[in-house]
Amino acid sequence: MSNWLAIAIALVLAFVISAVSGKWLIPWLHKLKYGQTILDIGPSWHKKKQGTPTMGGIMFIIASIVSIIITVLIFTLTKGDISDGAVGLFDPKTKVLVYAGIFLALGQGCVGFADDYISVVKKKNEGLTPKQKTLGLVVIGFGYLLALYLSGNTWFYLPFAKNMTVELGGSVAGGLVFWLGGIFLIYGFANAVNLTDGIDGLCGSVTTVVSIGFLVISIMHKFMGVSIFAAAIAGACAGYLIWNHYPAKVFMGDTGSLFLGGAVIAMAFALHVPYIILIMGIVYVCETGSVMLQVGYYKLTKKIYKDKDENGNIVGRRIFKMTPIHHHFELSGWKETKIVSVFSLVTLIASAIGVAIVYFGIFSRL
Repeated sequence: MSNWLAIAIALVLAFVISAVSGKWLIPWLHKLKYGQTILDIGPSWHKKKQGTPTMGGIMFIIASIVSIIITVLIFTLTKGDISDGAVGLFDPKTKVLVYAGIFLALGQGCVGFADDYISVVKKKNEGLTPKQKTLGLVVIGFGYLLALYLSGNTWFYLPFAKNMTVELGGSVAGGLVFWLGGIFLIYGFANAVNLTDGIDGLCGSVTTVVSIGFLVISIMHKFMGVSIFAAAIAGACAGYLIWNHYPAKVFMGDTGSLFLGGAVIAMAFALHVPYIILIMGIVYVCETGSVMLQVGYYKLTKKIYKDKDENGNIVGRRIFKMTPIHHHFELSGWKETKIVSVFSLVTLIASAIGVAIVYFGIFSRL
């Protein structure tokens, strides 16, 4: 089997499984009454989405994992082509990158599932407490980084420095960057992707584009295992969008968004370019940044201006009409479909820039 055929199988198989599974999963979620609770803090017209099944992320989780397993088995049994300098699935370090990435994504998905289960099934709207969720994500992130450390996958390409890499496992300073920086990226993007899942089709569309960008980079690096992983995630997300595009018939829930957060950061680490996610995932960054700016500005102006509302309570001022930032555009009159289209286009441009940085600024270390 050629590398290209393996990539195509992973992508198409994940798409088909994800798309077809919606035919039985959505009615099943309806039957179990796993409906989404729409909070009052969001746009008022979102109330019409009350009761739409959530935890639909199970669709692309199953699709991507099954696709990876089947493709790897076929590739292994047919002794897939790893010629032309390509790093195949048989390289020990590549195996760790792929399998640890699956562990990270699934682990975070389990945290999201627990949050959804408590919120939706147990009818406790708050779900996991922030401390519980943070602890779960940090522990899983630490386990992922430990796997990279023990396998020697602690080196990264330097941006705009051809053939130059930095090894972060050999010094105290490097270790701090690897461990603290790694946890920051893992935890930060888990929450960032989660915040992006706020309107129909947005998170799935953006993540599909980001995954395709990582697929291109993995092909450039000739990392076959990562190519299969990226292709499976892209295909599974695209299949899910058949059911999640506006008007959505199902939501991914924290189960899906935290899984995707783990998947995208795992791809960045697996390609040894973790910093590139800050560019390719610019929509994720903006979603999180808008919340941080809004909260910080509100608290600051509350102390400085001491404005009062109609009830006499001291309130702060806001930069955006509502955050995350996609809600700001909603309240500015943009339709959900327009927001998804524009944000996906921005992601496409950002991903192209990320690919260009890798292509022109880095040559293969192998």
